[in-house]
Amino acid sequence: MEPEPEVLIAGAGPTGLTLACGLLASGVTVRVVDRAAEPAGTSRALGLQPRGIEVVERLGALSDLAERSLQVERIVVHLNGEQAASIRVGQRTALVTRPGLVISQAEVEAALRRRVVELGGHVEWGREVVAAEQDPHGVLVTFADGDEKRVAWLVGCDGAHSRVRQLAGIGFPGVPLAERFLLVDVHADLPLARNSIYAWLEGDNVFGAFPLPGPDLWRLMAPTADPGTETDRATQEAVLADITRMAEERTGYHRSLIRSPEWVTSFRIHRRLADTYRDGRILLAGDAAHIHSPFGGQGMNTGIGDAENLAWKLAMVVNGSAEHALLDSYEAERRPIAAKVLKSTGAISNLLLGDHFFARLLRDRVIIPLMNRATMQRLVWENVSQLKVSYQDGPLGHRARKWLSGKGPRPGDRVPDIECVRAEDGGRTGLHAELGNKWALVVSGQEMGDEHTAVTVKHLGEHGTTTLISGQTPKGDTMLVRPDAHLGWRGQASPDVLDRWLSTALRRGRAD
Repeated sequence: MEPEPEVLIAGAGPTGLTLACGLLASGVTVRVVDRAAEPAGTSRALGLQPRGIEVVERLGALSDLAERSLQVERIVVHLNGEQAASIRVGQRTALVTRPGLVISQAEVEAALRRRVVELGGHVEWGREVVAAEQDPHGVLVTFADGDEKRVAWLVGCDGAHSRVRQLAGIGFPGVPLAERFLLVDVHADLPLARNSIYAWLEGDNVFGAFPLPGPDLWRLMAPTADPGTETDRATQEAVLADITRMAEERTGYHRSLIRSPEWVTSFRIHRRLADTYRDGRILLAGDAAHIHSPFGGQGMNTGIGDAENLAWKLAMVVNGSAEHALLDSYEAERRPIAAKVLKSTGAISNLLLGDHFFARLLRDRVIIPLMNRATMQRLVWENVSQLKVSYQDGPLGHRARKWLSGKGPRPGDRVPDIECVRAEDGGRTGLHAELGNKWALVVSGQEMGDEHTAVTVKHLGEHGTTTLISGQTPKGDTMLVRPDAHLGWRGQASPDVLDRWLSTALRRGRAD
């Protein structure tokens, strides 16, 4: 008989599947359900940013996604019919060492589902959560068919219209950013390089073309003032006709170049952020907690980041290695990140849409010309990569960072994927490959930021003990790296000091 799951995840999109992988890898029993009858085959979100790639790779789910994806090198902006900016993205910088991947969300989900199965889990389709009643010890979940299941924790990864969020009574305030967007994925013979994204701006008219994996597949997207009905096949045909007409009017390419569609849809853009990410034993992640403009490609990647942050914390709570207070650090770390994403993507939307004269003047005369400067391009690319995400001001980082000086990350910062030597066998390894739900102790014989000479990776002990390095005394600068590749502690210390810091963090959900 199948054991009762400790965690029920509602939603089998990238966020829910990432969370399931992280929990299963830590030995937590998980049940993943989705109200859809089967996996979605449409592309939806279009890619993994460098940080998202790191997370999927740490889960062991990256597989051949990189080989099957496109790598975009430029964003080409046309203003009033003339090329006005060519923005390099994907280039190597001191922070970003590999490009993002343009690949369908459906492909990312398929890779994550395969990893879930490898870890002993599966997805139950056509299973809709309709009720959830919690008490101090668990949650009683009711499904649409009347079946009931009691679990220790319920996590809503079920999208912008999250039933779990509604059942928990968590508010989702926000505002609309655009009345209606038209989107089609079509086969087209456009005379454009397939390593670039294209935008045409003229007044408050915007048109975008994005290359998709495949020899002649493109995504075409544009806002429209027509609210539409978005209900039937006639509407789908109307969307395709409107996009085809706009493509000719705004790009100058004849509509006959656009051929058969793969996907036709329309949608509204909202900016919303959940009042809280947790109500007792019910938690939210991904679009259930935050939605925003698609410009900048941050949505799927932000949800994946939520899931990784939550997975190691929830696993430690379930396994008895941490107190429930650790889960408070999930919202404290991730909700500010979502708020920043909402602000930045909203600003990009307002800039591109140019909904009033002064906004268009700023866009056309100041912002777009600045985009041709290398320093501005590097700044944009590094922010989009999400590798600058830091939890320095969160409860696990803000106290310890104040007294540090010198090179290298500070508590809460992402730790680069440095090359290390395993202390156990002397083999060369990459730090991120040694994480995956494990803490890593990195010891350097030199000032932090120089070559690291040893890494020891151990699981936390059983029965709630937190000792990682009992019997060892690091001689150099030391980093204690969290399972999500963010720095927990750094300095020169004995095992007792490190153990005391970790024990406090896991018990109180904050660093003292």
